Amino acid sequence: MSTDEVEAAIEAGIENCEATVTTPRVPDEDHEDAHFAAVVVSPAFEGKSLVDQHELVYDAVGDAMTQEVHALEIKTYTPEEYEKHGQ
Repeated sequence: MSTDEVEAAIEAGIENCEATVTTPRVPDEDHEDAHFAAVVVSPAFEGKSLVDQHELVYDAVGDAMTQEVHALEIKTYTPEEYEKHGQ
């Protein structure tokens, strides 16, 4: 699964979402260790706990989390939080 495919899955699964997905380390082609990092901004996170926000992201990625994605580092923000604290 590519970073673009992970981004598309997250953006399709969370309303009014903008996702930026990167690979935080060099993939090891000898192993299936597809590690991704996602920064996800959406008003859908408003009033939700961090656990609930991350669950929305995992749900958006769906079955790929158990088959194609080995690890997913997640940072979630509401638009207001991202404006103040985002990268």
